[in-house]
Amino acid sequence: MEKLVLKSLYVVARLKYPELPKDLGYFVRDNYYCKLVQGRHALRDYVLKKKYKVISYHGEFDQELRYVIPFAYWHYLNGTLDKTISTKQTREFYFFSSNHEERFEKRIWTESYAHYNVPNMTHSNSYSFRKWVRVPYKEHFKNDVFVFDKPILVIANKYNMEWDQPPINFLDIPTLDRIINEYSSRYQIIYNRPLPNQIVQDNSETLRLDEHAWLRKNHPQVILMDDLYAQYHPSVVNNFNHLQLMVYANCSHFISMHGGTAALASYFGGTNIILSDPNWGKEHPFNEYENLFPNLSGARILHARNRAEVLAHLLKSF
Repeated sequence: MEKLVLKSLYVVARLKYPELPKDLGYFVRDNYYCKLVQGRHALRDYVLKKKYKVISYHGEFDQELRYVIPFAYWHYLNGTLDKTISTKQTREFYFFSSNHEERFEKRIWTESYAHYNVPNMTHSNSYSFRKWVRVPYKEHFKNDVFVFDKPILVIANKYNMEWDQPPINFLDIPTLDRIINEYSSRYQIIYNRPLPNQIVQDNSETLRLDEHAWLRKNHPQVILMDDLYAQYHPSVVNNFNHLQLMVYANCSHFISMHGGTAALASYFGGTNIILSDPNWGKEHPFNEYENLFPNLSGARILHARNRAEVLAHLLKSF
């Protein structure tokens, strides 16, 4: 029956959005089916409203931020959240859940496929925000610890395999050098590129950029998240994700990269410049930097298609 329904919904998606490439119709189809599945829970969600919902996920970090956690938060506000289950180092992301289990040691990217029990679970131009609520990370994690003489500018970089290709969306050392030289007088720059031993990994292999040593030598005014972690763990922060949440909560200026890095930085309001090559990823044909990412917190999202556009956005907005 499920296969038949999915085939029918694919036809609906193709008829409604004939301009979309055929492969993108499958994403719209899946989100249609996610919405249908939610109909099974209408009585418990809107009438009985007792705690019953168990939400378990250990797929890609990006999708957990975009779809799963706002869904869990809706159930918390609705009074129907019973338990949340995710990977190690996620308790702080689910701060609102009184029963959170850190069960999984690693993320499995294929776990995201056919995960139809969340209203939105993949790229689409037909998102449902009926059971999706902004999670107030900025308000919850704002603190007096990570406060500096100048406003914070977080550079949330990455350097890993993408779509089984060498790194595509990242800031290289020459670009970092230019940004730091031009903006460190106005901002306290905090550089963040988590290393493999600091976060739970998925299928995207993290590679060596060797910029941390370069930053310490050439730009000692830049604060490294690595150094903050060494200083404040475990006295103030429980894990690296907790550190990110606390630092980001005190920041309104971000530069981030395509994927989970961009999603996390979009949770804290302010302005987030996202480097995302339009030749890769499905965010672009679905205009998700306009219809989804701003909804994570009300942040102003500036999409940069290349490093030159990152610098152009910085010049205009920072």
